Amino acid sequence: MDVTSVKNLSTRKTAILAIIIVSYLMIVLDISIVITGLPKIRDELQFSDAGLSWVHSAYTLAFGGFLLLGARAGDILGRRRLFMAGLAIFTAASVVIGFAPSPAWMLGARAVQGFGSAILAPATLALIQTHFAEGPERTRAVAYYSSVAGIGASFGMVLGGLLAGWLSWRVGFFINLPIGIALMLAARRYVGETERRTGEFDLAGAVSSTLGMTALVYGIVRSAEEGAHDPLTLAALALGLLLLAVFVVNERRARQPIMPLRLFASRERVGAYLARVLFLAAMIGFFFFFTQYLQGVLDFDPLASGLAFIPATLVNFVAAISVPRLVPRFGNQRLLGFGLISALIGMLWISQISAETSFLLGMAPPLMLIGLGQGFTLSPLTVAGIAGVAPGDAGAAGGVVNVAHQLGNSLGLSVLVAVAARGADGLAGSALLAHRVDNVLIGCTILLAAALAVVALIVRPHTARRVERPATDRSLACQNCRSVSQDLAA
Repeated sequence: MDVTSVKNLSTRKTAILAIIIVSYLMIVLDISIVITGLPKIRDELQFSDAGLSWVHSAYTLAFGGFLLLGARAGDILGRRRLFMAGLAIFTAASVVIGFAPSPAWMLGARAVQGFGSAILAPATLALIQTHFAEGPERTRAVAYYSSVAGIGASFGMVLGGLLAGWLSWRVGFFINLPIGIALMLAARRYVGETERRTGEFDLAGAVSSTLGMTALVYGIVRSAEEGAHDPLTLAALALGLLLLAVFVVNERRARQPIMPLRLFASRERVGAYLARVLFLAAMIGFFFFFTQYLQGVLDFDPLASGLAFIPATLVNFVAAISVPRLVPRFGNQRLLGFGLISALIGMLWISQISAETSFLLGMAPPLMLIGLGQGFTLSPLTVAGIAGVAPGDAGAAGGVVNVAHQLGNSLGLSVLVAVAARGADGLAGSALLAHRVDNVLIGCTILLAAALAVVALIVRPHTARRVERPATDRSLACQNCRSVSQDLAA
């Protein structure tokens, strides 16, 4: 191969990686941009306090519910085709949300947007596997891809504040239109299509899991407004549990299940999934309610509330890019424990705030600890979630990690909405909001303590030895960490 051909190949791979990272960043930013604009969305569209949580949950439930099906569809129908389809659905739904005149309109479009993300997200990671050779090349691509999650989530809080403060919360959705169109055009030019494969779609699994989680979340959120003894609340909870039981039975019997139950044979992976659910539940609850506290109790405008998250964003960035260099030296579990302890201390600290608390002395330091915890927790949890997996189950294992992520977001937020309402009788205005946030921050602290306990008691690397080919997987993981360290150092 001559020099010109090598240069053209390198340029094409750079373009493909840029397309993948920007598309994934668009998903991550969208989630966090919405959170900063929630007070404006509530006031403009007349959401109730409990109903406001559905702006986030409608998206994450559709995202998590159809994520595994989306990954399977990419394998069967072609990954570029599904990548572009996911982009088109996500982009179109974003425009509809930008014009939303009512809560119903907003929530319906958010669910469709989540469905688009469920198709798009697994396709982005699959395209890395398709276009980048195994070894240092793929390791570097995955490292850049993985860093987007934590960094993009924190940066989105700042960007959302800027947009809501200077322009409108709707702009955060409209900007997806030119970006989505540009990405689709670029994908047609640079991204190659994969061949179609034969296979079956586990529609029963996707539908039962999505409807089951939706019913469960609806029941929990409704209990915050109508009480735990409300007949419709109890019916929704019962239906949710029944549908989830149907999902498990279906996965045991399906010839090609979207979530093979053998993935749960490893204590390490099960612990990583559970710890991820608990950690994400605490994080989404914190960001969701603390944003409202800044604007509703401390009278920050949207711009100031977005900028308030800069301490967490900066520390998160530094921690996330340091993980590949630190894992070979300290080990995955130690970094994971350190991250969770940092987040726990930060959450416990910030749960003591009041209207008189100084931002620089009483809020910025715990925000930095929470950002540090995010940076050092998500990547090690991902590694533990796919540890010891046979090559044929690698895609499904990655899908379960993402499902745990979205489950923590949706189910965790619904539980914290119910927790927020406890003991709030007779309160109104900023006093009510302050009480709700106090409840939530205590709940978030408990969730992080539970995640730390799970990691300490269950997530132990040696348990992966029970899974086929663990030594090879573990050695490859170490080689990958060293490769990432060398690449980032260069």
